[in-house]
Amino acid sequence: MHAPVPTAPEAPCRVGVVVEAPQHSGLWGALDYLHPQALPAGALVRVPLGRRVVTGVVWDRVGGLDPSTTVAPESLKAILETFEDLPPLPEAWRKLVAFAASYYQRSLGEMALMVLPPELRQLDQVQLQRRLKRLDKAVAAELVAASEDKVILPELSAQQAEALAHLSSLAAAHAEGPSPPPPCLLWGSTGSGKTEVYLREAQRVLDAGRQVLMMVPEINLTPQLEARVAARFAGRRIVSLHSGLTPAQRLRNWLMALRGQADVVLGTRLSVFTPLPRPGLIVVDEEHDPSYKQQDGARYSARDLAVYRGRLEGVPVLLGSATPSLETWFNALPVSEGGTGRYVRLAMPERIGGGAMPKVRLVDMSRMPKPARGDSAPPLSAPLLAAITERVERGEQSLVLLNRRGYAPVLQCGDCGWQSGCPHCSAWRVFHKVDRTLRCHHCGFTERVPRACPDCGNQDIQPVGRGTERLEEQLAEALPGARVGRIDADVTKHKGALETQLASVHAGDVDVLVGTQMVAKGHDFRRITLVAAVNPDAALFASDFRAAERQFALLLQAAGRAGRDADVAGHSEMWVQTWHPLHPLYQALRDYDYAAFATRQLQERQSAGLPPHASLALLRAEAKTQDAANAFLCAAAEAVGNLASGVTLYPPVPTPVQRVADIERAQMMMESPQRPALQRLLTEAQPVWLALAQQHRRSGLIRWAVDVDPLAI
Repeated sequence: MHAPVPTAPEAPCRVGVVVEAPQHSGLWGALDYLHPQALPAGALVRVPLGRRVVTGVVWDRVGGLDPSTTVAPESLKAILETFEDLPPLPEAWRKLVAFAASYYQRSLGEMALMVLPPELRQLDQVQLQRRLKRLDKAVAAELVAASEDKVILPELSAQQAEALAHLSSLAAAHAEGPSPPPPCLLWGSTGSGKTEVYLREAQRVLDAGRQVLMMVPEINLTPQLEARVAARFAGRRIVSLHSGLTPAQRLRNWLMALRGQADVVLGTRLSVFTPLPRPGLIVVDEEHDPSYKQQDGARYSARDLAVYRGRLEGVPVLLGSATPSLETWFNALPVSEGGTGRYVRLAMPERIGGGAMPKVRLVDMSRMPKPARGDSAPPLSAPLLAAITERVERGEQSLVLLNRRGYAPVLQCGDCGWQSGCPHCSAWRVFHKVDRTLRCHHCGFTERVPRACPDCGNQDIQPVGRGTERLEEQLAEALPGARVGRIDADVTKHKGALETQLASVHAGDVDVLVGTQMVAKGHDFRRITLVAAVNPDAALFASDFRAAERQFALLLQAAGRAGRDADVAGHSEMWVQTWHPLHPLYQALRDYDYAAFATRQLQERQSAGLPPHASLALLRAEAKTQDAANAFLCAAAEAVGNLASGVTLYPPVPTPVQRVADIERAQMMMESPQRPALQRLLTEAQPVWLALAQQHRRSGLIRWAVDVDPLAI
């Protein structure tokens, strides 16, 4: 018998792997590595990169290998490990990441690795296997039959039933077709029962064996929704994904989603990238909220990516809001009304139980008596203070909204005019009376309050203006015996503090709640019958073109905290103290006429050539001096002038807060009526600006970045 003839070893395969590389590294695509056999796209691997070993993702070859750039095999390094126990990241996930990287002008590796759990990027194959074994044991231990107690569903209102019927018909119409159902805008007033529509639609999807991704704008809204989802879907696995989790928790929940063990994923903006093997529905609650836009690094919009993901995966996308963003509203307007007609609008204007929205009372502050100089009375008119007192006496609650934390925005010397500016930022340091500090809310620089004016020695330095801390103190003085509480970023910075504060409000232990925007949306306060906005006028004349849109949304959302219980809805009120009661924003708010407000705003945007009638991008620069930042931006504009067909490049200007942490900042706006033209310019300009930035490093340039679809200019 002859010995077997040995076969020649197969030539190693060339595998493309994306690794985490910053935008300015010049590495935009995949790197070539060697492996004994081909690996599926989406597989996670460990590879050498310089002197480090990093996690990477095997990526699809687009158009095969380019012979002109292919490195000889003997020059390539080998893949060190493959994560064989994990399924490859789905094709739709890779397409979503590739689109986000391209659209928001980031490198593919930066985007792909940024959206993976940080803990995963630190593990090797052996460590991951241990985590998976522990996870499987935990999942097996948690596996219980669905509760035998039948979940009692609330009776649907007519408008809820109509919305669900419309969603069902859209799903049926597109079930066999080549195109996914169009995104739906669930435009419902606060208290109209939008969440119940989400849950009913989620139930339909879960019953079909699919997964649900439900997104909320802020972490503090997640536990409330999580408790409601858990109560509704007993026996289902529900996981959360947000920055408030520990790295181990976030990895565990992400793994459960990827492996199909999680039925419902609740999360903030980063959850839009959660890989799901059986996606069936994407919900974006409070879709108008600016928190869905990332403000550093890869500046993506999670709401817009959710819509794109729905189209990629062929699943319905449900956008919910009482005050939709103008972009979403524009897309939900029929073409006959000047919109695009790309979205379906489902209206739910009535509150559950038939309760009316609070009556809006506009207090004209120009008609109120002027306080005496140095008077420390709270910034509340006498009629409003009387209305709050009446609520306290009836055992009802009031919410007073002031979107400025701290005791006072600035301290000032009455003799020489010194003010508590930040030495590192072009901003004031806010006075916090609780710990007697001056604190910069931009860079964090903090000092004790000086005993006397640093410039002239005057010991009588006074707070100017009011923040929530001062308002809380002054309300307590004006309402003796009333229990005054406060919820803002200062009192809720410790873990569990927000939940404790909210529980005290729900339990009736607070008569008057002072808060910032974090209490104005999403919370179901059953005993609040009065909401007051005491200083809302600043947004009316801000340079930011979106300021009015944000302010209208904030005030209407705040109004929705009052009268949510039908027993008190009849006498609930929203008070607005203003020096401009005839302003169109307040007139639209008084009538709860979002459509009229949006129509006026869209007309103004169209005449000014602003979104959604145009597309914007900003080229931002940070440097040691303002001159260095401007020099780079001017050179950047000149270098791509011949590429800017159909795009207007505006002169560079300082950012609204010009200096932060001793770094000067400037920006150049680019505008085009056609989105493709702007995208084409940005793509062609990237290598030009990358080379230009290297030249300007010597003159003080520190960082530069592109912000596509910026929220503020």
